Amino acid sequence: MTLRTASLAFALLVATPLALVSTPAMAQIGQSAGYKFLQSVKDAKNDEVIAALEKPGVTLVNTRDRSTGEGALHIVVRRGDMAYVSYLLSKGADANLRDDKGETAMLLATRLGRKEMVDALAKSGGNVNLADARGETPLIIAVQRRDQSLVRTLLDLGADPDQADHLQGFSAREYAQQDKRSPSIAQMIEASPKKVRKAVSGPTL
Repeated sequence: MTLRTASLAFALLVATPLALVSTPAMAQIGQSAGYKFLQSVKDAKNDEVIAALEKPGVTLVNTRDRSTGEGALHIVVRRGDMAYVSYLLSKGADANLRDDKGETAMLLATRLGRKEMVDALAKSGGNVNLADARGETPLIIAVQRRDQSLVRTLLDLGADPDQADHLQGFSAREYAQQDKRSPSIAQMIEASPKKVRKAVSGPTL
């Protein structure tokens, strides 16, 4: 081994432990403000969330998770935290923000049967006919859940009972007609007139 080779080997031996020690610190430094904001929302660290959204010139409220595409609204809807939903909407959260599956906060709220959240999202511009990647609309989901209260709410908010999904090609009206266990929902939808529909369905897979 030459003197030069020996010197290089020694340098690598010394540097390697230092690199291993510094990696977590470097990763922490590299965390974006958006990542930290979403983590604060997940951990319900109120002070940190408020501080992040109150900074002048900073718009973090619609940050999307890199791995799932979820925004802060998705997180708090899943948690069932109505106070957080209201706060985020007041700070400009996009009620129509989609995750990587095309899921909006309203679709998620409907799946979880959270009517008060559906109302709040609709009042903040949430589109009741915005579908996910499978073409499922909030109304289709409510019909499949046999959630009469949510079906009524969504119809009152302008949900289209004739917008079909991409999987079966059925609409909420057709799903309701097929489900003999919930005749009241079928009757409710049958009383709803057909609408002139716009192209608002989600992305296809």
